[in-house]
Amino acid sequence: MSIENIYTVFTKFPSVQTDTRKLKKDDIYFALKGENFDGNQFVKQAFDLGASYAVIDNRTYLPDDENSAKCFVVDDTLQSLQELANFHRKQFSIPFIAITGSNGKTTTKELVMSVLSQKYITYATEGNLNNHIGVPLTILKIKMDAEMAIIEMGANHQKEIELYCKIAEPTHGLINNCGKAHLEGFGGIEGVKKGKGELYDYLKQNDGVIFRNADLDYLVPMSDGVNHIITYGSANADFTGIAIMNDGMVGAAITTPRNECTIKTQLVGEYNFANIMASFAIGRSFNISIEKIKSALEEYRPTNSRSQLIKLGTNTIILDAYNANPTSMIAAIQNFMNADYPNKVIIIGAMKELGLSSLEEHQKLVFFLEESNWNHVVLVGGDFAKVIHPYLYFENSSEAKLWFEKQQFKHTAILIKGSRAFAMEKVIQSE
Repeated sequence: MSIENIYTVFTKFPSVQTDTRKLKKDDIYFALKGENFDGNQFVKQAFDLGASYAVIDNRTYLPDDENSAKCFVVDDTLQSLQELANFHRKQFSIPFIAITGSNGKTTTKELVMSVLSQKYITYATEGNLNNHIGVPLTILKIKMDAEMAIIEMGANHQKEIELYCKIAEPTHGLINNCGKAHLEGFGGIEGVKKGKGELYDYLKQNDGVIFRNADLDYLVPMSDGVNHIITYGSANADFTGIAIMNDGMVGAAITTPRNECTIKTQLVGEYNFANIMASFAIGRSFNISIEKIKSALEEYRPTNSRSQLIKLGTNTIILDAYNANPTSMIAAIQNFMNADYPNKVIIIGAMKELGLSSLEEHQKLVFFLEESNWNHVVLVGGDFAKVIHPYLYFENSSEAKLWFEKQQFKHTAILIKGSRAFAMEKVIQSE
C-alpha cells in the first residue's frame, strides 16, 4: 500500500493515534509494535471505538467484517508512520526549526513557541514527544494554516537525530548543549557531540540555518562548514546579553546595539539564560519586535516540573524534576548554592542511562555536594545506594515524602531534582 494512498485518507481524517486508550472517533489507528505489546491485536477494538481507518503490518489481525476494507496492510507500521509524516512535511514551504541538546531543549522549545506565536501561526512538539514515534506524530498534527513549525528532537544513541532530520527536513536548527546525558547509548561525551551534531550535518548538507550558542566553544568545530550561522550568548555574538538574577528567577539584559532591553522571566536558574537568549535570537531573526519578545518571555510560566518555583507556606520549592544527568545536576546545585537563601535543603533522585559511568558520576555528584554546607541533603534511589556519602538515603520518593512531611520546614528553600523514573515531584504532592 503506497504512502500516497494513506495520505489521501489522512487529508480526510487528519488525526492519527497509536494508543487505543486515547483514540477518538475518526482517528486513523497505527498498530505499532513494542517489546511487550503488539498494536495489531487491538485493531478490532480501534474500530469499535470509532477509528476511521487502521494501518497494520500483520494480516492475522485483519477484521473479518466490513472494516477489513478500511485497513492498510504495510510491511512495517512504524516506518509507514514516519514516511507519512515526511510526506505531510513536504506539503509545507515554511520554516521548520529543529531543537535538540542534552539539557533544556523542552524549555527552549516552549520559549521559542511563545515568541514565534506573537506573530505567526506556530505548531510545536507537545510535551516531550521527541522520539521516533513522537517526531512523526508532531509533524502529522501540523495543519495547513501553519506558518512556523518547531520540532523537538531527543536522542539516546547515534543516528537517531539523523533519522529525525530525514523525517522533519528542518530548515533551521539549534543544539542547546552537549552534556553528560544518555552516556550509555552514546558511549561517552564525544559520542553525545557526534549524535547531536547530526542536526548540524543535515543543515550543512541542505544549506540550512543554525542558531549557535557562542558561549559553548565546542559547538564551533561541530558547525564547521555551515554557511548560515546566527549566534547568541554573553559576548562575541550577533545577539548578546547578560544574565540577571532576581529572587531566584533568571532574566537577561540584552546588550546588542540598538536592541537594549531587560527581560525578567519566571524561570529558575542562571542555566536558563542560554534558553532566553536562544529564543530572543530566533524571534529577532524572524522579525518579531523586541517588545513582543519581551512580553512573550515574561509571561511564560514553566510547568511539568521544569524549573518551577513554588511557594509552599513560608517555604520556597525549586522543582526541576523532569529529568537529570550529571551536567544538569551540577548546574542546578551550583545555581542553588549561589542563591541567597538562609536555609537550604536538597532532595535529589538518582540519574539514569549513564552506563559504566554511573557509579563514578554519582560519586562525583556527592563530592560536589560536600563542597558546601546544607541544612539537609537527601539522596533517593538508584546508584546513590552504592556510593559513599554522609547524607540521608531513601529507596524512593514516597519514603522521602514521609521524611519531608515530618520535618515541618519553615522559611526554607528546597531544591528537588532527579531523573523522571524517580518521580521526585511526589515529595511535595498532597494526597
